[in-house]
Amino acid sequence: MGLKKQNMEEKAIENKRIQTEQVSLKEVVLKLREYYGYLLSKWLIIVLLGLLGGVLGIAYAWFKKPIYVAATTFVLEEGEKGGGLGQYAGLASMVGIDLGGGGGGIFQGDNILALYKSRSMIQRTLLTEVEYDNKKQLLIDRYIDFNKLRESWKSKPNLKNIQFTSSNVTRVQDSILGSIVKDIDKGILDVAKPDKKLNIIKVEVQSGDEFFAKNFNEQIVKNVNDFYVRTKTKKSIDNVAILQQKTDSVRAVMNGAIYTGAVTADATPNLNPARQAQRVVPMQRSQFNAETNKEILGELVKNLELSKISLRKETPLIQVIDQPIYPLEVSKAGKSKSAIVGGLLFGFLTVIILLINKILKDLMA
Repeated sequence: MGLKKQNMEEKAIENKRIQTEQVSLKEVVLKLREYYGYLLSKWLIIVLLGLLGGVLGIAYAWFKKPIYVAATTFVLEEGEKGGGLGQYAGLASMVGIDLGGGGGGIFQGDNILALYKSRSMIQRTLLTEVEYDNKKQLLIDRYIDFNKLRESWKSKPNLKNIQFTSSNVTRVQDSILGSIVKDIDKGILDVAKPDKKLNIIKVEVQSGDEFFAKNFNEQIVKNVNDFYVRTKTKKSIDNVAILQQKTDSVRAVMNGAIYTGAVTADATPNLNPARQAQRVVPMQRSQFNAETNKEILGELVKNLELSKISLRKETPLIQVIDQPIYPLEVSKAGKSKSAIVGGLLFGFLTVIILLINKILKDLMA
């Protein structure tokens, strides 16, 4: 009896829960229908405000300044690490020179993309001098002019007459540069690989000033790519320079020994046969020095040529595919698109506000 009673109680509880859920679902459906009917009654307000949003969208597209887009695409082919000359490393080690390696471990894969975004590269580009209207001007001065920053600095004595140079940067100038670098990094400069499978890199600059967009794009591509190649090949270039110096030094010593032997022969034209030491000893010493340095010079020349081959193989190939030309591409919001976006946005906000107002009224009632 007790078990049967317990089962009946559980069944009653379950039935009550099902009824409660059905009532709750019914209330939700009725509430949604009520809100839907309420919004239908306010259709005129929604339509009018949507039209207002569309008009504002068209006005935004009309008055918004055009954005000029300067883009450079280039292909990057990494040099061969070590240059395939590992078998000759022992020859170079005789004179303390390392042929292989280069700067391969410094930049790998997509690290060049991060290099474009670094402050040092952007700042170096901003401090690059270009010619505008037959006058020399730094790119940062051009940026300040078309953004009218000096007008906002009139009330600040330390900024009012500030002038930038490509060499010395003061604390105040460094602060301004830091702020401009952040703006360029976030909203003006974009560097990416359009296709992850290819080594093609696209550098894009978007600016309200056509001259700045084109020249900044060209200069930062030049600065970064030159720095990249120099850094990748720095070790090999140093090796070539050291080998060249040693080769020139040994060649000079060998030439000096040959010249000394000739001078000794000329100084004793009618030598007494009983005094051969005056000619034979100096000449043999000079000949020995010349032969010894000749062997050393041969190895040095061989290592020097191998090092030059290694340098050529390690040097990355950067070939520009497309570069910006006037007139630049203009990015401007279309009137129809702006009208649609503005209308939908205002219509959605109107619906949200009306629903919130309805809910609050129901709660207060």
